[in-house]
Amino acid sequence: MKKALRIVFICLLVIAFMATVSMAADKKARQKFGIDKRHAEISKLKMSTSAAKVTWKMVMPWSKGLLFYDIAQHFADSVYVVSGGRFTIKVFSAGELVPAMQSFDAVSKGSAECGHDWPGYWQGKDVAFNAFASLPFGLDNEGYNIWFYEYGGDKQMDELYGRWNMRAWPCGNVGQELGLNSNKRASKMADFKGMRIRTVGVYMDILNRLGASVSPLPGGEIYLALERGVVDSAEFSSPAINYPMGFDDICKYVIVPGVHQPSCQSAFFANKDAYNKLADDLKWIIDICCRETQLWSNHWIENLNTKAIQLFQKKQEFVKMDDATVVEFAKTSFAYLDELAQKSEAMKKALETQYQFRKDFAPWREMRSGVAPWPKEDVLAGKLYQ
Repeated sequence: MKKALRIVFICLLVIAFMATVSMAADKKARQKFGIDKRHAEISKLKMSTSAAKVTWKMVMPWSKGLLFYDIAQHFADSVYVVSGGRFTIKVFSAGELVPAMQSFDAVSKGSAECGHDWPGYWQGKDVAFNAFASLPFGLDNEGYNIWFYEYGGDKQMDELYGRWNMRAWPCGNVGQELGLNSNKRASKMADFKGMRIRTVGVYMDILNRLGASVSPLPGGEIYLALERGVVDSAEFSSPAINYPMGFDDICKYVIVPGVHQPSCQSAFFANKDAYNKLADDLKWIIDICCRETQLWSNHWIENLNTKAIQLFQKKQEFVKMDDATVVEFAKTSFAYLDELAQKSEAMKKALETQYQFRKDFAPWREMRSGVAPWPKEDVLAGKLYQ
């Protein structure tokens, strides 16, 4: 009997020991979950520096009255400060050096060293540029950041611009766009049939397929077109960027949500030859300042958006599309994007990795969805989800 008890005792000790070893091994394996891949690169880095002062010219499609211009200027200011004044980027608004829509070619050819943009403007060169700007039912600002920096989206952007002798970086995101300022109320799909709408890019083709009549008017012509009834409704950008344009003076409604652009992404791009001449530290400064501008622009604009919406609500009625209409928009949008992916390998790759991110992120997005930061009174009253 005693011998049997000793055997049982020894067996229990062995089991306990094995469990302890297993737990220790498991604990050891889980001590580090994620790594900063850049650290390994930095730790081996031998950087060249130079005391020489560098001055670049930046061209863009933005006028000084647009907040996009301020985002470009913010980036240039950051570069100047971080470089200790060695690297100056002079910002030129649309038309000062080159016409707005010629800024891409000017940098490609070296007439100017760098530029700032909304990549979708260059869809005539490759439809893939839209994937790095905004897509209907596409990525929000958080999604863009994760896709760019963790799924290789920034490298894809760089490769695309590289075909035209340029380097490129994400550099500014102004969040979700407002939707349509409209003189006609619309909440159901039938309401959009025959509606005359101003928009550009991918959304223009989608709306035409849904029965609307679309005009790709320049931003400066939208107000008069709405005022004179040339168009019934128009989209332009986020609330803070729209407000100075005065659409609320002539439009009774705002049709939401802005399904055409869940966020609006900009890029900084530089001529490759000019970039390659920079000292290593200045190259790193460009990268870091682009990331800083990407972060800053979003919280800056979103705070301004809250104030702009309050002003819009004083004059305009906000009309929300019903769920069936949003789903119909989505069906047409995704079908059209699939068609574009067949026309461009870069578009296909961008969409595949964006869709993969969305699938990977979906469980966490769902699990965290009940803790949206609504005002305290709303949460206590039962408003939980976003």
